[in-house]
Formats: sequence, C-alpha cells, structure tokens
Amino acid sequence: MQNSKTQETLVGLFVACGITALFFMAMQISNLGSFGDENVYTIRANFDNSGGLKVKSPITIAGVRVGRVSEITLDKDEFVSVVKMNIDARYKLPADTSASIYTAGLLGEQYISLDPGGSEELLAENDVMDITSSAVILEELIGKFFTENESE
Repeated sequence: MQNSKTQETLVGLFVACGITALFFMAMQISNLGSFGDENVYTIRANFDNSGGLKVKSPITIAGVRVGRVSEITLDKDEFVSVVKMNIDARYKLPADTSASIYTAGLLGEQYISLDPGGSEELLAENDVMDITSSAVILEELIGKFFTENESE
C-alpha cells in the first residue's frame, strides 16, 4: 500500500510540472511572456490603416525583436491609427527610421518592421515617426484583382 501512495505522489508531481511547463509555453507563444517594461522608451507612429495589429505585437529590426506595441488608438482629428511602441533602451533609433506593418506568413500575426535611416539625430521618448507604411489588407488586394479582371 505504501508503494501505491508514493507512485500517486510522483505521478501528481509529474502532472503538476507538465501543467506548469504548458502554462509558460502558452505565455511565450501568446506574446505575454515578458511581464515587465523596464528599460524601454516609447515612440509613436501614425498609420492610415493598422490592419489587424494588436497590443503586444512584436516590433522588429532585421528580424530581431526590439520592442512591442503598447497601445493603438485613433487620432480623432486626422482619423489615422496612432501606434505607441515600447522600444528596448539598448536600441537607439535614428530620427529618420521608417515603420511598416507586415504579416508573418500568409495568414499569420501582424508585426511592425523598423528600417533605421542614416540620421545622426536619435528618436527620444514620445517622438513621432514620420515615415510609415500601412498594413496591406488581403481582402482589398483580392477586390482590386477581381475588379481589374472584370473590366477587361
């Protein structure tokens, strides 16, 4: 009987460890793995269309994650999407850096790709990026394709 209790305890510990591992893996996959925003600075970019971009979406330079989207709002005066980005303080970006919204794969999540310029002046806290490229909406492309083919 003692052997059975020991086995049950070990199986219970194994299951608890498995559930904990699945939890941490789910946090990493869902972009919630980084809990704190220490050592970051915030910059903003205005896009005509932010598509399916979400808060916590990655921001990359050359495929390397350098930050995350912290907030997406609508500018009520100009009717553009204002995206606030938290950039890791280790990465100092030139003032003429451009931002583009891309999709990972055909139907994957959207992310912002930054292309640093050559300016010696650097972006600082709460600066606004001037050069942006909005998200490409797949439905709009398909609609344009069919519209052009019908007119021929």
